[in-house]
Amino acid sequence: MASTSNHSTAPVSEFLLICFPNYQGWQHWLSLPLSLLFLLAMGANATLLITIWLEVSLHEPMYYLLSLLSLLDMVLCLTVIPKVLVIFWFDLRSISFSACFLQMFIMNSFLAMESCTFMVMAYDRYVAICHPLQYPSIITDQFVAKASVFIMARNALLLSPVPILSARLRYCGKNVIENCICANLSVSRLSCDNFTLNRIYQFVAGWTLLGSDFILIFLSYTFILRAVLRFKAEGAAAKALSTCGSHFILILFFSTILLVVVLTDVSRKKVPMDILILLNVLHHLIPPALNPVVYGFRTKELKQGFQKLLQRRR
Repeated sequence: MASTSNHSTAPVSEFLLICFPNYQGWQHWLSLPLSLLFLLAMGANATLLITIWLEVSLHEPMYYLLSLLSLLDMVLCLTVIPKVLVIFWFDLRSISFSACFLQMFIMNSFLAMESCTFMVMAYDRYVAICHPLQYPSIITDQFVAKASVFIMARNALLLSPVPILSARLRYCGKNVIENCICANLSVSRLSCDNFTLNRIYQFVAGWTLLGSDFILIFLSYTFILRAVLRFKAEGAAAKALSTCGSHFILILFFSTILLVVVLTDVSRKKVPMDILILLNVLHHLIPPALNPVVYGFRTKELKQGFQKLLQRRR
């Protein structure tokens, strides 16, 4: 194991993750709710994917995009939560140098992929409500395939420099990360080099990608609302808005938790470090747990597909 001495010049080969450095007693009572949320996230997303896969009536672009969101949620959860639970249960805090930066890459890129997926889903709802006659010719299976490639490529390419820049830093002393996860700044602070470029790139790239996605989401829903207000048929407006309700709730979950994490990080001196660490962990767990549940309860077609799936097994 690499030395934790501040004066050692030996290169670091692994890191130690210290969850809640000031309140390590939290680990014991937090492990149960985190385990339940993790099981809910994995089970609900797996059920949603199986339902969409087996039910032919759900083989539509909107549900393909929802499947993509579920896959991203599951990868994010599997990247972060099992390691956190292993630390809580068995006190196995070490993580290899390469595994740490792989986790950093997945967390950064897949978070942006989720944001981009929400943007494409908002465009899907915009076309469905504002241009219903053109919807079948615009939102096709080919469109979803191209959008999926764009989502993966854009965010993986533009955010891969974050872990690369961090991995290229010289780690010659401390190897204790005061976090449950290999967050970029938590790791970079341990280096013997200046990491200003790393910090600036993450800030600019992250906010450019997330900001552009949320601007396009906002514009999509602005046009949707304007179109809905012009509907004259009785009940047409309510029906149109109900198709967007689940999607809007998911965006609200995602953006609210992200905003809380950002604000607490900005006011780091006023907010205890342990609270910030907990929010970072929950940000990778709560949206994946709630997304399939919200869609499952609010979408009639998904509920019917799940019921048919249960009837087949009887």
